[in-house]
Amino acid sequence: MFERLIELELKYDGLSQRISDPEAISDQSLWRASMKEHASLAPIVEKYREFKQTEININDAKSLLDVTSDDELRHLAKDELKEELEHLEAVSEELKLLLIPRDPNDEKNVIFEIRGGAGGEEASLFAGDLFRMYSRYAEQRRWKTEILSSNESDIGGYKEIAFMIQGKGAYSRLKYERGVHRVQRIPVTESGGRIHTSTVTVAVLPEADEVDIDLNMNDVRIDVFRSSGNGGQSVNTTDSAVRVTHAPTGIVISCQDEKSQLKNKDKALKILRAKLYDLEQEKQRSQMSAERKSQVGTGDRSERIRTYNFPQNRLTDHRINLTLYQLDSVMNGALDEVMDQLATWSKAESLK
Repeated sequence: MFERLIELELKYDGLSQRISDPEAISDQSLWRASMKEHASLAPIVEKYREFKQTEININDAKSLLDVTSDDELRHLAKDELKEELEHLEAVSEELKLLLIPRDPNDEKNVIFEIRGGAGGEEASLFAGDLFRMYSRYAEQRRWKTEILSSNESDIGGYKEIAFMIQGKGAYSRLKYERGVHRVQRIPVTESGGRIHTSTVTVAVLPEADEVDIDLNMNDVRIDVFRSSGNGGQSVNTTDSAVRVTHAPTGIVISCQDEKSQLKNKDKALKILRAKLYDLEQEKQRSQMSAERKSQVGTGDRSERIRTYNFPQNRLTDHRINLTLYQLDSVMNGALDEVMDQLATWSKAESLK
C-alpha cells in the first residue's frame, strides 16, 4: 500500500507543477485533464501526509519518554502517544478506503429494467410498485425520472418497464439494486386471503454516452409498427412504435410510449447503448455470463437479494443481513438507510 502511496504523491507533485506551467495552461484540454486528475488525487495525498505527520508525532512522543525522567512530562508524552497511535490506526483505515478504485460509472445517469418474474399478475403489480418506489426516491433527491419503454399488465403494473433516472451520482447510489426482488403479500386477486410469494427482476445499467460505445448503425435494424395498448390519440392510428434489433448481439428493444417515432427511436437507442456498454464491461472483467446471471438470475423464487414482506411491514436485504420494520416508508422512497449500508458493505468487500 505504501509503495502505491509514494507513487501517487510523486504524481500529485508533478501534476501540481504542470497545472501552474504556462505551456500546459495554453493547452486547455491537457490542462483540464491535469486539473481533474490533480483534484482526484488530492484527498489521498492529503490523508497520506497526515499519516506521515502522525508517525512523526509518535516517534517524538517515544523519544521524549526515552530521555525524560520528569513525571509530568512522561505523563503528557504517554497521553500524546496513546492519542497519536489511535489516530494513526484511524487514518490508516481511511487510506485503505481512499485507495479502493473508484467506479468510473458512479457519476452517470442510470437505466433500470424491471420485469415481472414468478407470480404472474402479482409480479407485474409489484414491478409497478418498485417503479414508483424508485421514482419517489429520485424525486426526494431532486433527480429526474423518464420512462423509456413499458408494457403494462391487464390489471395495472408492468410486465416490464425501462426508465432512466438522471442526476449527479445516480448510478453510485442505485447500482446495488440489481438482482431478484421477492415480495410476500396477499394479492388483490386473492379472495381467500392467502399470502403469495412473487418475484421481480431488476437490471441496473449506467447510461452510455456515444463516446462510451461506438455503435455501428450498420449493425442495427430499425422497424416501425403501430402502437398498441393504452395511450393517446396516436395509439393504433400511426406507425410511431419502434423496434431496434442489434444483429451482433441479438438485443431487441421496443419503444412505443411516445407519439413521436423519432422520440421512440432515440429512447430505444439509449437503452441499446447502455446494454452494449454493460456487455463490454462484463467482457473486460472476463465474467460476462456470471455477471449477467448475478444481475437478474432466472426470476425463480429461491433467488433473491431482498424480500418485501407486507404483512409484517418488513424489508430484508439478504446480502447484508439488514432487516427494517418500516417497509411502508421504504416503498414511499425512504431508501437512504438501505443505500448507505449497501455502500458500506461494498467498500468492505472491496477491502477484502
